[in-house]
Amino acid sequence: MPSTSPFPPIADYAFLSNCHTGALVAPDGSVDWLCVPAFDAPSAFGNLLDRGAGSFRFGPYGINQPTARVYVPGTNVMTTTWHTPAGWLLVHDALTMGPSKGPDTVTPHTRPPADDDADHMLIRTIECLEGSVEVELVCEPAFDYGRVPAEWTMVGEDAHAADATGAGQTFRLSTDMLIGIEGGSARARHVVSKGEKAYCALSWAEGLASPADLADAQARIDATIRFWRNWLARARIPDHRYRHPLERSALTIKGLTYMPTGATIAALTTSLPETPGGERNWDYRYTWMRDSTFTLQALHYLNLDWEANEFMQFVADLEPNSDGGLQIMYGVDGRRDLAESTRDDLTGYEGAKPVRIGNGAYNQRQNDVFGAVLDSVLLHTVRSKRLPRRLWPLVQSQAECAIANWRDPDQGIWEARGNPQHYVSSKLMGWVALDRAARLARIRDEEDLADLWTKTAEEIRDDILEHGVSDRGVLRQHYETDALDASTLLAPLFGFLPAGDERMRATVEAIDKELTENGFVLRYKTDETDDGLSGKEGTFLICSFWLVSALAMVGEIDRARSQLERLLRIESKLGLYAEEYEVDRARHLGNFPQAFSHLALIGAAGRIILADFREELSL
Repeated sequence: MPSTSPFPPIADYAFLSNCHTGALVAPDGSVDWLCVPAFDAPSAFGNLLDRGAGSFRFGPYGINQPTARVYVPGTNVMTTTWHTPAGWLLVHDALTMGPSKGPDTVTPHTRPPADDDADHMLIRTIECLEGSVEVELVCEPAFDYGRVPAEWTMVGEDAHAADATGAGQTFRLSTDMLIGIEGGSARARHVVSKGEKAYCALSWAEGLASPADLADAQARIDATIRFWRNWLARARIPDHRYRHPLERSALTIKGLTYMPTGATIAALTTSLPETPGGERNWDYRYTWMRDSTFTLQALHYLNLDWEANEFMQFVADLEPNSDGGLQIMYGVDGRRDLAESTRDDLTGYEGAKPVRIGNGAYNQRQNDVFGAVLDSVLLHTVRSKRLPRRLWPLVQSQAECAIANWRDPDQGIWEARGNPQHYVSSKLMGWVALDRAARLARIRDEEDLADLWTKTAEEIRDDILEHGVSDRGVLRQHYETDALDASTLLAPLFGFLPAGDERMRATVEAIDKELTENGFVLRYKTDETDDGLSGKEGTFLICSFWLVSALAMVGEIDRARSQLERLLRIESKLGLYAEEYEVDRARHLGNFPQAFSHLALIGAAGRIILADFREELSL
């Protein structure tokens, strides 16, 4: 049955990035999501959440289905090939990068300047490959998440540039085509014949600097291709059949990194639904502390130590709570207040409401945050062979907070909006916090602290094993239930018990058999969990990748390989993953692209690759 939705499938979007902000481009050539100048700024193009909230199309007139869409290999630059009745057209799309030209006044940096940085431009070029093709440009911004239509002003007298203004923002559209203004949109149409090219660009750079001409536009795209390829060349990607998904995941994680501070956002978008048409819609354009340990694991595995150090410096800069603990999430600039509001004027993706801006979970009690931060610090310390002086106070404060809070109930790793519980995963991360803190103390020869923290870690482990294991020897979701929760797969991943421990194996087996749909893992069963929300959700891709890692950890390598192959088969056509996968309709759900999914893919693939290489060496 054909879909009647006016919204493209989530997984059909292409992701562009300049490491300051990102764009999603629909198959028809429309930019349906772009926030300028930063990831968490209000959208200027928001058709992703409402078909009237702004879009920017550049492609063949009257043709909406492309022939092929691929990334330029090794980059986040898109190419789209179009076949029309009159000819063939090739389009390049890029949020451009180039050599740094001094301090960035658009999005000021707290990290040291890099050799390359964002141009603060979206550049699109076309080339006619055969025949002749009529091309259209339709730029219709709607600022402040669709609330404010653009007011256009022509620039110069040759009709090649115009400024769009609204809600305190201005950007410039420039092109070698002739622009006309129709209401809130700028339009252009032009016929290109074989060998002819054209371009258009949006700029929110200082002074609204724009490409001087087609050659300049092409040069900026070429520089962006070089940037991404040079960056990827620094990554350690094993020569293995999983090389391509590792490369695409690495590029995606880098693309979700906010270069000015070193922060990594959870996803590019807000309010893409976890439940079709439902209320499980969240703003993910922020940095979660619990992502930190998985980010550090992935970056160090890929030999991307510079990015890992930038992220740790961002963490060290963060302002803690009054008790010394860190919030569970922060803005990309380190801000603490992420107050949540709704935009009830927007329809939401396929009617999923409300559309949320901000995230009300930012001030929840989630006791796993201490373990995530301290595991990250230990990973970074072991890799860099030193514990920076500015990180030691962070170690002490997080360890003290873990001691003070581990006995208390909280909202858990999934940020449930029901009553606080004694979640096993939160207790587990409390154990991680004190175990890692003790190891760090010994690196500094702080033996008294190391002994104290080790003793508390053992106390937490005993408490989990007494209250958090069901009669059948399986880790519970929380102390008052026997319900399963995929977050307990973290136990083998963090070395809570030896891999051969029967409770570890029993937990992995129970989740594999009882908490999956066609092999894809649910976070938990919504009818068994008080998460304060209604509706069923899809399977969670990070949990499915965790299952790969957990199976590998307990020695089930063949099953782990099969699980990973299942997951790789459902990647988007461009190698991207959202947050969830709806098994019944075989589609991606939730915010996109999702850093957590790609981070977990890197961890899972890395374990299989290591097992494969060990097997080769034993032959």
